[in-house]
Amino acid sequence: MRIPFIKMHGLGNDFVVLDARKMSLPVMTQAAARRLADRRQGIGCDQLVLLEPSDTHAFRMRIFNSDGSEVGACGNASRAVALLHGERVTIETGGGAITLEPMTGGARVDMGLPRFDWEAIPLAYAMDAAAMPVGWEDLQSPMAINIGNPHAVFFVPDADAVELERLGPLIEHDPIFPERVNVNVASLVGSDHLRLRVWERGAGLTRACGTGACATAVAAIVKGLVHSPVTVSLPGGDLVIEWQKGGPILMSGPATEAFRGAFEWDDYA
Repeated sequence: MRIPFIKMHGLGNDFVVLDARKMSLPVMTQAAARRLADRRQGIGCDQLVLLEPSDTHAFRMRIFNSDGSEVGACGNASRAVALLHGERVTIETGGGAITLEPMTGGARVDMGLPRFDWEAIPLAYAMDAAAMPVGWEDLQSPMAINIGNPHAVFFVPDADAVELERLGPLIEHDPIFPERVNVNVASLVGSDHLRLRVWERGAGLTRACGTGACATAVAAIVKGLVHSPVTVSLPGGDLVIEWQKGGPILMSGPATEAFRGAFEWDDYA
């Protein structure tokens, strides 16, 4: 069976999008997602995005990391899907309903409410999620937040100086995070500006992470380091995050369609 795909990216965080809203596709497996994401023997991507019909919303978006694991949310992929869909829409994701609104060159996404309780992140046992009493070398006392997926946010003097390729996997797989975790290291640029690098759960060091930008901006606002709206500068470019306590997170930024193609399902099943 020949399957069409769309290659897209948000700030260099790239996706293979499969649109099953109007056509039947084979069941996506962890192995197939991993093979499609392989940059040497597959199409290559950070995440595979599958669009499906939904019983409750306009459609459903499923997200598979490059290691084949399925996750509940992806901010950059949400902007890409908004651009692809072409009009304002509320969709179903594993992390909850989100609203997409395309703009010139990108999109604005209502990512819903952040979750701060230790059970919702989740953590392995009860603790203060706003300043976890744990650390890994120079990365100490992170704030944990769930933005449809779990994040640990560290504020450091210089985000670029952190050995994230080495420390990221250690933190991601620490037993204190039973569903693993996205690792964010951020430094303050100004009262409305942060510099961020992210080790993404199941994908590794990434050029951009939309939910990571949301989590980090929210954590910085809670701690009184910045005020909304916040510009979050990642290696791939900038996102703007708006959030008021008690309200939803709004994320704005670019998205791009790179190319379209097709593949034989049996080559990757």
